[in-house]
Parts: sequence; structure tokens; C-alpha cells
Amino acid sequence: MTDADPGLFGPSSVTWQLHGDPMMWVAGVRALYLQALHPLAVLGVMQNSDFREDAWGRLMRTAGFVGTITYGTTEAAEKAGARVRKIHRHLKVTDPATGRTHGVDEPELLLWVHCAEADSYLQVLRRSGYPLTARQADQYIGEHRHSARLVGLDPDDVPATTAEMDGYFARVRPQLAGTPEARDVDDFLRRPPVPPLLVPARALLWRHVAALAYQSLPPFAHELYGRTAPSPAAVDRRLRTTGALLRAVPARLRWRLPPGHIMNAMARLGPGSRPTPYTLKRQAAILDGPGRARRQQAERRGRQQGWRKPG
Repeated sequence: MTDADPGLFGPSSVTWQLHGDPMMWVAGVRALYLQALHPLAVLGVMQNSDFREDAWGRLMRTAGFVGTITYGTTEAAEKAGARVRKIHRHLKVTDPATGRTHGVDEPELLLWVHCAEADSYLQVLRRSGYPLTARQADQYIGEHRHSARLVGLDPDDVPATTAEMDGYFARVRPQLAGTPEARDVDDFLRRPPVPPLLVPARALLWRHVAALAYQSLPPFAHELYGRTAPSPAAVDRRLRTTGALLRAVPARLRWRLPPGHIMNAMARLGPGSRPTPYTLKRQAAILDGPGRARRQQAERRGRQQGWRKPG
């Protein structure tokens, strides 16, 4: 087991622990809401797919990609990244306002999608009660430069801390808008088409997930969508309640659902690789102990090392 490939992140990373939490599903829907506010990014989705027919497929493919690069082997993660880059290389989006055609793999668009996802994962899980220190939150954002590299971004151009992420959103905010395409995404996420037999489930379960995802967006997003949300404190209470309910479901039961990335990783690396908040609590206690300054200096040196570019 000791020689098994831990993948790009490995059990010692914040990403490995965080991505095993069931609130990632709420976070994924929040990311869709946020991504749709970039006019060119949402046009890229609409012009290259039938969003209403394939929205579930898109969500599942994103979840599969995140699971593979988090818990898969290094080879599996690199192959997943290569597939994404190959697909994006052939897709274009036309801006109707200017008539200009863009590649969907332009760094500006890739960076927006990346930041909307990473911010959503971190914000939802922290606000729902997942225990993370400020240092671990920074580490999580920094770790996600691995996923940025996989989709074709230069990691040095990607936010590496929560402060840098906040700065990015402040800079990009004037470019965002609640376009008709964004409102289409909003309408779909609130009332996705389902077979008649599943309408009660949509009303009971999905409506709560979509509402919570929307409510957890930053205030500027609520303003752009033109829909109000409860106070941040009220949303935090709802997130914590939902998080507690979902975490009450035994993890091994949740993780056995296809495609089983976490169970496969545990089979490869052993039971000690099981994602659990306790691991991060223990790491925080150790890192706050003697030798903290020396470790932080070593980490800063490590961050200054170059990144391997994707082939």
C-alpha cells in the first residue's frame, strides 16, 4: 500500500479531505449559478450544447472530473485533463455584441470557470460547518492550481490564497451580468424538467438544494439575478442544518454510489486514506505547534518552484 500512487493531491491535502463531504453537491450547483453570470462563459455553454437537455449530464461530468483528479491516480488525472483540453480546443463561442469569435479555452474564460468552482466548494463547505482554519482555506485554494493546470491554465496566473481569490472577483465583477442566458440557467435550476413520477421528489429535495445553492451566492450575484436572498446569517444556519443532515448518512453508504472514486482510492491506498474532517483538525493542531514558522518558510519556498506544463 505504501508504494501506491496517491494522485495529484493525496490524503494529506485539504482537497482530498474536503471533496469527500456531501455538501459538495450543493456547492456544485452554486458554481453553476455563479459561472452563468459571465456573459461569454454562459454563451459558450449555450452555443455548444443543449443546456436544458444535457444539464444533468454536464453536472455529472463535472462531478466525475473532480472525483477523478482528486482521488484517481496521477495518470488518470492527467488523462482526464488531456480529454478536457482536447474538447475545449475545438469549441468556439461568438459574442453577438461584437461579432467576435472566441475559443472556449481562452485563459479569461477558463480562469472564471475555475475560480467560480473553487470558491463555491470552499464557501459552501466552510459555511455549512466543515472545520477549516484560515490557513487550510488558503492551502485549498493553492492546491487547486493543480486542477487549473489540467484544464490548460498557467498555475502562476491563478489565485493561490483566499485573499487573491477575493481580489480576482473584485476585478472581474464589472464584467458580470444577469443576461437572458443566465436567467435561463436560473429558471432551469429552479425547475428542471423531470419525468412525472419524479415531480414530487423535485419539489421535496431538489428545490431545497437549488434554493440553498442560490442563497449561498455572494450578494452581487443576487443583485445581478434580480432575486433576493435571506440574510447571510440565516443562510449559514440553513447550510449548517443541511450539512448536519447529509453528514448523518454513513459515509461508506454515500461513497458506494457510482462511480466510487473514494472507495477505489481507499482500496488503492488503504483505510488510512479515508477522507474525514478529523484529519484536518489533527493537522491544524500539529501545524500550530512548535516549528510552525520553519514549516511556513519551507512551504513558501515550495510554492516558488515551477509547475510542470501539460502536454
